[in-house]
Amino acid sequence: MFSTVLVANRGEIAVRVIRTLRELGVRSVAVFSDADADARHVREADTAVRIGPAAAAESYLSVERLLDAARRSGAEAIHPGYGFLAENAGFAQACAEAGLAFIGPPAKAISLMGDKIRAKETVKAAGVPVVPGSSGSGLSDAELVAAAEEIGMPVLLKPSAGGGGKGMRLVRDAGLLAEEIAAARREARSSFGDDTLLVERWVDRPRHIEIQVLADSYGNVVHLGERECSLQRRHQKVIEEAPSVLLTPELRASMGAAAVEAARSCGYVGAGTVEFIVPGGDPSSYYFMEMNTRLQVEHPVTELITGLDLVEQQLRVASGAELGFGQADVTLTGHAVEARVCAEDPARGFLPSGGTVLALSEPSGGSVRTDSGLVAGVDTGSTYDPMLSKVIAYGPDRATALRILRGALADTVILGVQTNTGFLRRLLAHPDVVSGNLDTGLVERDLSTLLPEGVPPEVFAAAALLAAHRPALPSPSGNWVDPFGAGDGWRLGGTPAWTVHHFRLPGQEPVSVRSRPSGAETELLLAEGSGAPARGRIVSRVEDRVTVELDGVTHTFSHARSPEGTWLGRDGDSWHVQAHDPVTAALSGRGHAGAETLAAPMPGTVTVVKVAVGDKVTAGQSLLVVEAMKMEHVISAPHSGTVAELDVSPGTTVAMDQVLAVVTPDEPRGEEEEGK
Repeated sequence: MFSTVLVANRGEIAVRVIRTLRELGVRSVAVFSDADADARHVREADTAVRIGPAAAAESYLSVERLLDAARRSGAEAIHPGYGFLAENAGFAQACAEAGLAFIGPPAKAISLMGDKIRAKETVKAAGVPVVPGSSGSGLSDAELVAAAEEIGMPVLLKPSAGGGGKGMRLVRDAGLLAEEIAAARREARSSFGDDTLLVERWVDRPRHIEIQVLADSYGNVVHLGERECSLQRRHQKVIEEAPSVLLTPELRASMGAAAVEAARSCGYVGAGTVEFIVPGGDPSSYYFMEMNTRLQVEHPVTELITGLDLVEQQLRVASGAELGFGQADVTLTGHAVEARVCAEDPARGFLPSGGTVLALSEPSGGSVRTDSGLVAGVDTGSTYDPMLSKVIAYGPDRATALRILRGALADTVILGVQTNTGFLRRLLAHPDVVSGNLDTGLVERDLSTLLPEGVPPEVFAAAALLAAHRPALPSPSGNWVDPFGAGDGWRLGGTPAWTVHHFRLPGQEPVSVRSRPSGAETELLLAEGSGAPARGRIVSRVEDRVTVELDGVTHTFSHARSPEGTWLGRDGDSWHVQAHDPVTAALSGRGHAGAETLAAPMPGTVTVVKVAVGDKVTAGQSLLVVEAMKMEHVISAPHSGTVAELDVSPGTTVAMDQVLAVVTPDEPRGEEEEGK
């Protein structure tokens, strides 16, 4: 076994690898960019080395800087985690040439399976069924269009060099092929540095089943059963579980054997995953999609049902050991389900979010495991992937595991950053998810039922109560408390006055809540349509939790304050309630909600600007592209008109709700002018 291993990654996977290294008594070396100087993986490693500025290209994607960090720290091996350079054949080869063990497959296997076109041809020759699609590498846009028309719509555009859903586009309308190919190439180039695409037949209502394989350098290859990854949004996995309710023992053995042959066909060594697409109506007609030559995000569910530590197996194989067990020794016990917690806002179309983690509570122990890279006080930013953590539950059966996971997500508190935790709880309770009737289109099909139904009135009530119960401000001398510093409606004589609290949530219209003392309680006039009036009080406040009683019903919130307002969270959902000054907004002459104003829907970077001041535009015309966490968002003209202001250029970093441009609408023509 190695004595020192450098982890060439960040976030939750770096923390997870460091945990196994610690258990094995292996010294861990973390690397970090300037954006991650105070990150959790840096704190937990035995040694940490700075490798550059925040931009991934100058830090986590720099082979030279990573190798230099390994040399300076005395590392004997490098674990790439997943993402960044984990499937980069050049990096694996550079490690070998530098005398470092790459904890992954040989460079030749990465190169072969990393090219989806060559991978399909290779496994097809080994007898593994593949999805019908284009053939040949380096196809031009015109050749891709021709291939799609030959296959027949709908088709799926896929980057040849990458995975994880990045750059994938489902195209049902042939007229949109050119535009979608251009967008897919942009995203593929940004994510993988290679914009080569292929096109495949789209299988309607498919299931996504993947097989975990392990191989050593002595020719031993085994599979560890399957994972069901059919719950996806925009081709990104959301919930994963093991085993799948779809597979019979016979089908599991058949797909497992196909996965082993796929691994053998490329001379694979280490932990890898062979992914299959399975028609829901005919599971026996499965097709090879791709092989991921690395550890998968969802590997914990396999660990929980097999009792194997996959990172430990990677380390042992990379150090020259045999697997030590055969296929007959692999047993699957119980059921495990994993949910990916991401920095995104479901209420705003799952746009990436970012911010400082103000309060954090993550469940663990017993039947729950949380793999996380979070720590309170750290800024998550919008530079890297949006996944923050993974919550995994284990049970003797599927129903128990699902129930435990829903409860664990309800106990997950991440305030200061908008997350998808509430959405995940609703998805896990979906009738088809509970019954196991899954396919990759389920989430998109039923998305409207999985989103929050507005802001519950008790959220605004809690915000108003917290504001009304702030302590009075002490005088500068500190000798007495100024009663006029309290926002509680106190008067020198008579009935307490109503105190008006103006609130807004990002992307929503402002609301007003009135409060005034009424004995031991506070009388509230909530926003119109939210059940006003009401009476409430703060029952208890312990650290970052507050219990609020509203009309006889108690609600316990996690809460934290930030310069912009108050974060409130309950049952996995969270709300950023911001103070709103209507006078200031009116004086500014141009609020966020203005019809002429185009604001950033998420924190990120402007990558494309297609117009200039003075340009005439039409309604729906794309004007700018904002990218955050490897996701593109097109900003379109809300109406026909003229670009009056343009406040950004390519490369500009923007905050959520920051003004990007102003489009003045065309003046409507009068009847007399129309008649000319």
